Amino acid sequence: MQPKVLAKRIIRAAWEKKAEEIALLNLKKLSGVTDYFVICSAGSAIQARVIADAVVERLDGTDSVLHVEGYEEGSWILIDCVDVILHVFRPETREYYALEKLWGDAPREEYPDGLQ
Repeated sequence: MQPKVLAKRIIRAAWEKKAEEIALLNLKKLSGVTDYFVICSAGSAIQARVIADAVVERLDGTDSVLHVEGYEEGSWILIDCVDVILHVFRPETREYYALEKLWGDAPREEYPDGLQ
């Protein structure tokens, strides 16, 4: 699956579970680790886990999900899909780690309404 298609699948699944402030960072020219970061916020640890579960379920059967971290705590859940890495943050954790500022040179797309 093409990385951008994978990213959009992830964005759609997260949006359907009410993820907020969804952003896509294009890291193709900045990182040899991954092509995209999908970053979103969840209002609670439970919602963060629901978003993570929805993404993993949406990608079931595609062999895209390599690793999941932070699921139990739920303040920052990372799902590594090799070419795309999803970060589901609680707002205070997102602000503290400031990945968008760290990767400030990356082209950014916002998805306030999913992919509509």
